Amino acid sequence: MKSDDANGSAKSQSDMALINVLSQRKHPRLRLPWYYAPSFLLLWVALFYAVVYPLYHRLPDSVLIADEARKPGEFVAERAQRLLYKYDRIGPKVVGSVANEVTTVAFLVEEVENIRAAMRSDLYELEINVQQPSGAYMHWQMVNMYQGVQNVVVKISNKSSNSSAYLLVNSHFDSKPTSPGSGDDGSMVVVMLEVLRQIAISDTAFEHPIVFLFNGAEENPLEASHGFITAHEWAKNCKALVNLEVAGSGGRDLLFQSGPNNPWLIKYYNQNAKHPFATTMAEEIFQSGILPSDTDFRIFRDYGQLPGLDMAQISNGYVYHTIFDNVQNVPIASLQNTGDNALSLVRAFANASEMYNPEDHSEGHAVFFDFLGLFFVYYTETTGIILNCCIAVISLILVGCSLLRMARESEASLCQVSIWFSIILGLHVVGMILSLGLPLLMAVLYDAGNCSMTYFSNHWLVIGLFIIPAIIGQILPLTLYYTLKPNDKISHPNHLHMSLHAHCVLLAIIAIILTSVSLRTPYLCMMSLLFYSAALLINLLSTLHDRCYFWVLMVQVLQLMPFLYFSYLFYTFLLVFFPMLGRFGHGTNPDLFIALICALGCFFALGFMAPLINMFRWPKLALLGLGVVTFIFCMIAVSDVGFPYRAKTSVMRIHFLHVRRIFYEYDGSVSLSDSGYYFDFQDRRLYYPLEDTSLNLTGLVSTSSDCDKYLMCGVPCFNHRWCKTRSSSHWLPREQEVAIPGATSLKLLSKTLLDTAKLARFEFEISGPPHMSLYIQPLEGVEVDDWSFIRNMLDEPETYSAPYQIFFAYGKDNSPLKFHIDFRKSSGDFNTATFQLGFAASFVSYDYERDAAGLKFISEFPDFAHVMEWPTLYERYIF
Repeated sequence: MKSDDANGSAKSQSDMALINVLSQRKHPRLRLPWYYAPSFLLLWVALFYAVVYPLYHRLPDSVLIADEARKPGEFVAERAQRLLYKYDRIGPKVVGSVANEVTTVAFLVEEVENIRAAMRSDLYELEINVQQPSGAYMHWQMVNMYQGVQNVVVKISNKSSNSSAYLLVNSHFDSKPTSPGSGDDGSMVVVMLEVLRQIAISDTAFEHPIVFLFNGAEENPLEASHGFITAHEWAKNCKALVNLEVAGSGGRDLLFQSGPNNPWLIKYYNQNAKHPFATTMAEEIFQSGILPSDTDFRIFRDYGQLPGLDMAQISNGYVYHTIFDNVQNVPIASLQNTGDNALSLVRAFANASEMYNPEDHSEGHAVFFDFLGLFFVYYTETTGIILNCCIAVISLILVGCSLLRMARESEASLCQVSIWFSIILGLHVVGMILSLGLPLLMAVLYDAGNCSMTYFSNHWLVIGLFIIPAIIGQILPLTLYYTLKPNDKISHPNHLHMSLHAHCVLLAIIAIILTSVSLRTPYLCMMSLLFYSAALLINLLSTLHDRCYFWVLMVQVLQLMPFLYFSYLFYTFLLVFFPMLGRFGHGTNPDLFIALICALGCFFALGFMAPLINMFRWPKLALLGLGVVTFIFCMIAVSDVGFPYRAKTSVMRIHFLHVRRIFYEYDGSVSLSDSGYYFDFQDRRLYYPLEDTSLNLTGLVSTSSDCDKYLMCGVPCFNHRWCKTRSSSHWLPREQEVAIPGATSLKLLSKTLLDTAKLARFEFEISGPPHMSLYIQPLEGVEVDDWSFIRNMLDEPETYSAPYQIFFAYGKDNSPLKFHIDFRKSSGDFNTATFQLGFAASFVSYDYERDAAGLKFISEFPDFAHVMEWPTLYERYIF
């Protein structure tokens, strides 16, 4: 009997175990062991470094001159690099300098003549023209006036073609002070020369003439391109544009603007770009105006209605506009990458039938992006709207089907499942808010502690400072809910599945809303929805949907492509923004931008993955571990590791002027005569990193207190950017008078009462260095009625207000500028003060010497600082 009882008991236990197994199949509640969680998280980090990182930095093998016979018609990077060495040896090429107006122009003309000597003269005809245009246009808040700037313009055409539709290819050869400009934009200049050479020696003819514009005043800004498109005889025939720019030095060339409209341009890019690198998101960000950059593309678009492609190398933006932008920092493989793309695109556009009448193909924008540089995707904006809406709706339907399936397989009703899903959806929204809020909070806290930009030199710090907080915020509400409120009526895998459905619903809603406001960036939502919906459909059609956590396998497999793409995309934006924040100005906390990019990257790349941390036991332990990692990174960031700047590689940008100020009153007396350094600090940390160095900044004060006393806050702000921040700039007095290295003159030629008693004309003449500015401030009861400058400021008072800035620059033609201003005075009494006139003469290039005191001051800056400076005379008159 005892043995039978034992056997019966064993059988009973076996039956109960079977029942438990079957019960677990129906209501599985056991999670995977906790120690798998770190491996799950590190899997995605490993994928990034194993796939995304190497593909992002991949560049093609360079074609050498010795290979040319075996590779006819290909871009030869070695020849372009040899030309870049010549360009680099010229040094900085500031508008108006001998280096820019004489040496570089001679270099370009000589190289074009060398190409002419090698050209197939039986097939092609080559014309070269050195243009010296003069003109003016509005550049944000200033009149941008130029005189005798230079363009080297080359046209090559097929002798057997009668096409009057020209393709324009543009780059610029001028540079910023101190910078040789070998990256920006010398690399594109030599790329164009090699493209011209390959076109000229090719046996394969082309249909449309090609104009190669080497413009000599882009940094001034954008003057030479305006002079070409508004005044050159070939400009009216140009029908499409390829603009080549650089925002750093080396790397791949990103297509970041296209059109406007003309989606056929993207079609040709898709068919012909050998190394595609592009995104619609970059185009929408750049055209929003939040970046401190502009290109000639805007001038051609706005003043020539010229559609085209705007491409730029974006790597190593730390050397941009510094002395380190030299030939050593331009990899030959980058020249090959850009050259391959440029040569293929030029050949394609030069034979495009759309060139005859591009206006017939100008409807709509395009949605475009590359996938890890492996292939390119594009479709029209209309197609994008359809895709976004259809996939969003299909996703919502599939989620509904899944919830219905869960209700049938559980002990709960559809109504209960819907209520639980609504709760999870609400918690997911809270998680999304936290995933944005926590990184932004970190950015605010670090900025409040004067520790912004800690990631500037050590990018990896953003992992702990912003990325991990974004992940924590994303999963925290759901993890607390699953831990503190277990649900016995529905299996944990199904409950977890709901959290992914919630992300799907949220993406669908975002896609529909953003599409309705005519944005193209919602393709990101569409892509994520597409792959999740595909996984959900497969799981629904199979038995995986109801088999414990097996549905996760399909989700993970199909989320690989979205994860790789989103991490690649947001990594691109981080690499663009990191160095750019060093010149973003001090009025905005740059950490907010980095935090936002990291948060959005996590939202898209890990939105369907991060909630899966709840598959494992003790998910709160995983959250705690992530919190510890964040704490460790925070401690590292506030140490010396987090100091933003490094000598030569990631420098602090310091812009200042050696200013001699003389303020004249109405009676000719001098009310202020002094000298000092006028600083326009370029990043959030202002002058604070300089305080613990050997540089003496004793006496440095804000200019804000002078804004009510003096015209333009008493400082000669150089261009619209400087003028925009003049009230928050800084002034450091110096005892020694600044020696002005050249002659200047402002003359009142005449003062004439016009026909009406309340109008008077003041005529002036100015002369001086190639960069001068006028600031015009009518006194109370006076207004400007007319002047000899363009009238935009006067005709649009709702947009422009006094004081008015007139920026004047010249290249080859240094003749004095004569102008007049007509003032209307309510009293009609012009024997009293009428207006203030500021005159600033900036000696920007190194054709002009700095005085001994200025050179000593420059030498005292620490090695992590890069200085861009020049002497300036600032005179203020009252007439």
